[in-house]
Amino acid sequence: MIDQARQRWLALIIVCIGDLMIVLDVTIVNVALPSIRDDLGFSEASLAWVVNAYLLTFGGFLLLAGRLGDLFGHRRLFLIGVSLFTVASLVCGIASSKAFLIGARAVQGLASRSACSSSGSAASSCRPTELRIVASGWTSRAPFSSPQR
Repeated sequence: MIDQARQRWLALIIVCIGDLMIVLDVTIVNVALPSIRDDLGFSEASLAWVVNAYLLTFGGFLLLAGRLGDLFGHRRLFLIGVSLFTVASLVCGIASSKAFLIGARAVQGLASRSACSSSGSAASSCRPTELRIVASGWTSRAPFSSPQR
């Protein structure tokens, strides 16, 4: 019984860290925009696409990601989303052209939507009830606790 309780708490911590990683990425990119502009030669107008590519795919795949979680399992979709987000972040870091960076940011948006859509349902399926209450509180609070305010 103690082993199962420890596994449940570990799963909750992993979900919260995944959510926090995604939220921090938005803040980090906003802080790095001047450096990105200088290093890759973006104009002021085209620099907006670094943020917009992420936001469009993140918002656009809201319903699809939820449905994919229902079909294939929220745990699986969360793990795929976090893994793909990590790879896309690496690709963003080594991007050497504007188009490459914008494409990688679009993939990041899709991956983060997949992970975020699944994290809430993973938290709400926790047992026992006490852990479910804690999980719902932490996963719903994580996006609002970032330093981007």
